Amino acid sequence: MNAHPPPAARSTNDLLQAHVARGDGCLARGDFVEAEAAFAAALRLAPQQPQLQLARALALQGLGRVDAALALLREAANCAPGDAAILNALGSLLGEVGEVDAALATLQRACELAPGFAAAWFNLGKCRVLRGEIEVAQAPLERALALAPALASARYTLAEVLMMRGRSAESAAQYRELLRHEPRAGLAWWGLANLKAVRFNAADVARLEALLQRRDVAPDEQLAARFALARALDDEGRDEAAFAAYVAANEQARPAFPWQAAAFDDWMTQVVAAFDAAPSPPDAGLGDEVIFIVGLPRSASTLTEQILAAHSQVEGASELGDLGAVIAAESRRRGAPFPQWVGQLDATDWRRLGEQYLQRTARWRRQRPRFTDKMPGNWVYSAAIAHMLPAARIVHCRRDAVETCWSCFRQIFWAAHNYSYDLMDLAAYWRVCDRSMRHWQGRWPARIREQVYESLLAEPEAQTRVLLEFCGLPFEAACLRPHEATRSVRTASAAQVREPLRRDTARTARYGALLDPLRAALSASPR
Repeated sequence: MNAHPPPAARSTNDLLQAHVARGDGCLARGDFVEAEAAFAAALRLAPQQPQLQLARALALQGLGRVDAALALLREAANCAPGDAAILNALGSLLGEVGEVDAALATLQRACELAPGFAAAWFNLGKCRVLRGEIEVAQAPLERALALAPALASARYTLAEVLMMRGRSAESAAQYRELLRHEPRAGLAWWGLANLKAVRFNAADVARLEALLQRRDVAPDEQLAARFALARALDDEGRDEAAFAAYVAANEQARPAFPWQAAAFDDWMTQVVAAFDAAPSPPDAGLGDEVIFIVGLPRSASTLTEQILAAHSQVEGASELGDLGAVIAAESRRRGAPFPQWVGQLDATDWRRLGEQYLQRTARWRRQRPRFTDKMPGNWVYSAAIAHMLPAARIVHCRRDAVETCWSCFRQIFWAAHNYSYDLMDLAAYWRVCDRSMRHWQGRWPARIREQVYESLLAEPEAQTRVLLEFCGLPFEAACLRPHEATRSVRTASAAQVREPLRRDTARTARYGALLDPLRAALSASPR
C-alpha cells in the first residue's frame, strides 16, 4: 500500500498550506487585505473548513467588512457548533453590531465548552457591560484574569466596571496594576483621571510626560495619555499649562473624528423643516414608560438620571442606542436618509416605529414600570420622539454654556461626539442645539422640560419636585439623595454623581481670557 499521496494531491496540499501560512503571517502583522486574499484562496481549495472560515472572517473584520465577516462566522459555527474559538469570535462580533442577546448566548456556550478559555470569559464580561448588566459583568472578567493575568483588555474593562459600580479604590488599583504590567497603557492613565478620588502627583506627571516621548505607543493610548496629562496639570492648578495640554490633545484627536459645523447646521434645519411640515402626532398614550434625557454631554444629564433612578418606579438605563437604531433601520427600509422620509409617514407608521423602540427596550421594564434613556444626542430626534411615542417625556438638560463646552473639551468621547475636539465646533453645536430645542419646546411645551443645572443646585428640592411632576411621578424623598443610589452608572460622570450636590463645580473662571474666544463664539448670531 502506497503511504504517500499522489503528486497532484501533494501539490494541492502544499498550495493550501502555503496560502494558510501567508494568511497567518499577514494577519499577525495587520495586513488584512493580503490575509483576506490568502484565506479566500485557501477556502477555494478546501471549502467549508471552519478554521479557514474563522481566519478569513477575522481578516474581513479587520477590513471593516462586518456583514461579510458575520455571515462567514455563522457558517463556520454551523459547521463546527462545538468549536469555542469560533463561537467566541462570533459572539464578540454580534455584540459589536448590537445583537447583544444573541452575543450573550453564543459567548456563554463558548465558556461552557472551554472553561479555560480566557478570551471567551473576557468577551462574556464585555457583553454583560453592553447589556447594562454591570453587577454580573464583574465575575466573568475576574475569571478571565485568573486564567490570564496579563490580559490587559480584561483588566481595563474590570477597572471600568468597578468604577461604574462606585468602587473607585478598587478601580484605581486595577488601573495601577495594568500600568505595572504595561507602562504604555495610556488608557489606564485616562481611566485614573476620570476617578474623582484620584489626584495625580508630580511622579505621575513625570511618568505621563515620559510616556508621551516614546515612539512605540499606539495612537489611541497616546491620545488618552495626552488627555490624562492635561487633567493632571489641571489638578495641580497649572492653568495655562493645562489649557495648552488640552489644546494639544484635542488637536491630535480632531483629524480622526472630523465634523463640519455648516453641514450639521444645514441638516438640523432640514430636520426642523421636515417636522414643521408634518401633521401633528396623534394624542395617544404610547410611550408613557420612557423618559428621554437629552442635551450636550457634561450638562448634568447623568445627575438628572440619577435623581429619577432613585425613584421606586424608574429604572435608570443610561445611554441607549435603540432610538437611533430604529430610525436608521427605517432609513434603510425606505432607501433615504433621515429626515427625507418624514413627510411620507402617517400615524400608523409612527406608531410602528414607537412600538419597535419599546420592544427593543422591554428589558429595562422588567423590574420597574418606567425607565430613562439618557443618550445625550437624542435631542436631534426630539420631534421624532413626539411622533413615535406621544406620551414620552423629554428632559433637556442645560448648564452654563461655557462650562458645558469647556467640560466637553476636557473629555475624550472618541467618535461618539466628534464635534467636541475644537472649541469653535463646540460653540457651533451648542448654538444649533439651543435653537432647535427652544423651537421644539415651544411646539410641545407639555412634553419637553428644560432642566437647568444651576437652578437644581440653588433649589434642589423644589426643582426635583417639579421634575418628578413633569414625569408624572409622585414625590419620593430618595430622589433628594441621588448620591445614595446604588445603581451602576455607565458614563464619565459615574464618580461625580456618587457625591452629594456641590455648588463649586464651575471651572472656567480659572482660565480667564483663555476662554474668551469660546465665550464670543457662543454669543455669536446664528447663521
